[in-house]
Amino acid sequence: MAHRQNGSSYGPVPVSAQGLATGLGWFSIGLGLAELLAPRTMARTLGMHGQENLIRAYGLREIATGVGILASKDPTPWILGRVAGDALDLATLAPYATEDNEERGNVGIAMGAVAGVTVLDALCAHQLMTGEQEPSPPPRDYSRRRGFPRPPREMKGVAAKDFETPRDMRHIPPAMEYPQGSKSRA
Repeated sequence: MAHRQNGSSYGPVPVSAQGLATGLGWFSIGLGLAELLAPRTMARTLGMHGQENLIRAYGLREIATGVGILASKDPTPWILGRVAGDALDLATLAPYATEDNEERGNVGIAMGAVAGVTVLDALCAHQLMTGEQEPSPPPRDYSRRRGFPRPPREMKGVAAKDFETPRDMRHIPPAMEYPQGSKSRA
C-alpha cells in the first residue's frame, strides 16, 4: 500500500469486473499467440519435449477464450472457461515439476504464474456473477488546500521585498518618436 509523505494512504485502485475481464481477454490472446507461434521454445524452456502440438492446442484455446471475452456482452462464461483452462494448465505442468526434469525451476515459475492468473480469473468470475465490485475510496477533500506555503495574508508583498528593477529596465525609451500632431499607427 502506498503512503503519502503526510501519512495518508492510498488504497488499491478499484477496477471494474468488466475492465478486469477485458484485460484478461487481451492477456489470453497474447499468451495464446505465444503458445501458437513458439511452441518449441516453450516446450524446451519447460522440459516438455515432444509436447509442441499440445502447447499449440492450448494456444488456440487461449485465443478463442480471449476473443470470446472481448466479443461477448457477458464475459462470465468465458472467464469461467479461463478458470477451467488454468486448472488444465496446472494439471499439465505438474508432472514436469519432478527432479528428473532439468527445467523444473522454470516449471515452478510457470506454475506460480498460472496460479496468480487463476486468482485473477476467479476474482473476476466472482465479481461478474455476484455483481460485487471493489469499493471505491472516498473522494479526497481538497477544500483546505490553498497552494501557498503560508496563508495569503503572510505572503502579501514577499516577492517584492527584495526585488530590484534591473538597470536596463528602469527607463525604456520609446521605439520611435512620432512628431507632434501625427497619429500613431496601432
